[in-house]
Amino acid sequence: MAFTTKSEQRSFGGTQGFYTHASTAVGGAMNFAVFLPPGASAAAPVPVVYYLAGLTCTEETFVLKAGARRVAAELGLAIVTCDTSPREARFPGDDEKWDFGRGAGFYLDATEAPWSSAYKMATYVAEELRTLVESNFPIRAGARGIFGHSMGGHGALTLALREENLYKSVSAFAPIVAPSAVPWGEKAFTNYLGSDRATWAKYDATELVSKRTFPGTILIDQGEADQFLTRELQPERFEAACARAGQSLNLRRQAGYDHSYYFIETFVEDHLRHHHAALHRVG
Repeated sequence: MAFTTKSEQRSFGGTQGFYTHASTAVGGAMNFAVFLPPGASAAAPVPVVYYLAGLTCTEETFVLKAGARRVAAELGLAIVTCDTSPREARFPGDDEKWDFGRGAGFYLDATEAPWSSAYKMATYVAEELRTLVESNFPIRAGARGIFGHSMGGHGALTLALREENLYKSVSAFAPIVAPSAVPWGEKAFTNYLGSDRATWAKYDATELVSKRTFPGTILIDQGEADQFLTRELQPERFEAACARAGQSLNLRRQAGYDHSYYFIETFVEDHLRHHHAALHRVG
């Protein structure tokens, strides 16, 4: 699978690269970024963590704002980021609202026209991007984790729960844990998946965990001053579902923190160490 290098920079002894490729899943060009820690090579492949960003973000947001490379370099972790929706395919109304359409792919495979022709972000992340990255960069076989923020936290949780044995670690910052029950999710799911709510369950972490648990501990950080906490996030729903299912969950409520990248950069080291603890034993 071919890709084009847009730029590569040295950072903390490793390399931060930005790339683009033609995506079959979304029917157009997609951008992604890869940080490789010092010493990563074909002879010394490293574990990887895929990061899924939130509404309105791109492959650059985490790279520029999270301050993650220093710790990733220390731990020997690669970090992959990607865009949050198709950009080349355009549809009427895809940029009328900030929380739907462009920048708001919700990491699902749409089934409703016209979105179904391009909005295949679940397939893109779990299959196409993964294959592209792991075929062209020095990634240790099977040593793969996933995490994300807000809409991306929703994506990370649902992919980890749905794709059995694909991801060995998972975490999230302020995830949308019950999209079927909150306005952001109801808007996205109705348009992307249709009005039959029974079809929404496979993209709802709270519903999924009642049917299949993740073999490791799920780490979630949630700011208690998050402006979206009560209306859109509702972590107590996922907490209760995990308790009923016997899912190991470390839900940390952080006093005074909001939904921003100031919150993420404060706790990103904990998340990288969480992933490293699971991934360094693989392979």
